[in-house]
Amino acid sequence: MSIKRKQINTKHMNALIEMLKKKKKDILSIYFTAGYPALDDTVEIIQSLKRAGADMVEVGFPFSDPMADGPVIQKSSHIALGNGMNLDVLFRQLKSIKGSIDLPIVLMGYLNPAYKFGMEKFCRCCSEAGVSGVIIPDMPFEIYESEYKYLYEKYNLCYIPLITPNTSEDRIIKLGSEAKGFVYMVSSSIVTGGHIVFTDHSEYFNRVRALLPGKPLLIGFGINNADTFSNACRNANGGIIGTAFIKSFDKPFSGIEEHVRGFVYSIRN
Repeated sequence: MSIKRKQINTKHMNALIEMLKKKKKDILSIYFTAGYPALDDTVEIIQSLKRAGADMVEVGFPFSDPMADGPVIQKSSHIALGNGMNLDVLFRQLKSIKGSIDLPIVLMGYLNPAYKFGMEKFCRCCSEAGVSGVIIPDMPFEIYESEYKYLYEKYNLCYIPLITPNTSEDRIIKLGSEAKGFVYMVSSSIVTGGHIVFTDHSEYFNRVRALLPGKPLLIGFGINNADTFSNACRNANGGIIGTAFIKSFDKPFSGIEEHVRGFVYSIRN
């Protein structure tokens, strides 16, 4: 028996929805792990991405068993956890820049840490910290719909589903109808950081566009340079880069601002 819950929508503007209304193509989203390479780098990376011209940022909250992620993001998660990163620290960091930056921020992570934190507390803290949306890859849609949809709506958070080449057409339509913000098109059924040839998936991209006309679509997994980003933009509204950005911090760099600017420039140009 379902329980009816009172819906109380917050009134603040959702930065992700506003950005997607204004920009329809060549959207660049950068993913990085909060607390990596150092615990206090999160805010500076976000600010630097904004100044460098990124359109949105996905901040990963680290987890000890990131099953959809390849070795680069797994390593960054373990280092971030060792640095002391957790959801309490992350929300404090994000609150410190709320109101001073209009870059849409999306949190991405796994259900376990959010569930242990408390889902209503998690959604409330997202709203208080200026987060626009949440991506939880291992949360089944049915669980979202029955247990947490009301919280996303209450706290004005975009539900951002992931689809893959193996997702059925009926499910694509269902997920797309519930998506707020955009639909995350996983380019291939592999972990992040794999080697993708985008031309091999043009039928999949075309099919999704036909099934979800007018819905913003961003492609992730395997985008790592200007060519693959450009290809993603030809097949969708934009692309998401994570592994390549995180891996770039393996090389010596003089400062975050300059490093981030150089990376974004290499993708945009």
